[in-house]
Amino acid sequence: MQIQFNSDSSVMGTENVAERIENQLRTRLGRFEDRLTRLEVHVRDENGAKGGADDKVCMLEARVRGGSPVSVTAKAGDVDAAARSAGTKLAKLLDRHFGKASRPAPKPDPVE
Repeated sequence: MQIQFNSDSSVMGTENVAERIENQLRTRLGRFEDRLTRLEVHVRDENGAKGGADDKVCMLEARVRGGSPVSVTAKAGDVDAAARSAGTKLAKLLDRHFGKASRPAPKPDPVE
């Protein structure tokens, strides 16, 4: 699954913002990797330098292999929290989209 990251200049506070978000999305959405061709991440600050609560927005668009794209949007006080929230929303949406029957079986607890 290819991840494409798009942002405005006000969101990129540090160099590793895109890397952190990509890692957390790969962890959260990894089980869908073979069913998605690309994941587009769009982050922005709604009001720029003015500040404010919940002004960071993360929009995720998943390109489903052989199907129509699906997307979700989340807002939070910082970019990482917005991406976590959007990742959770997208995981739930993809679970519904692909159906419960196609979920992998849960791994058994290790015996100690």
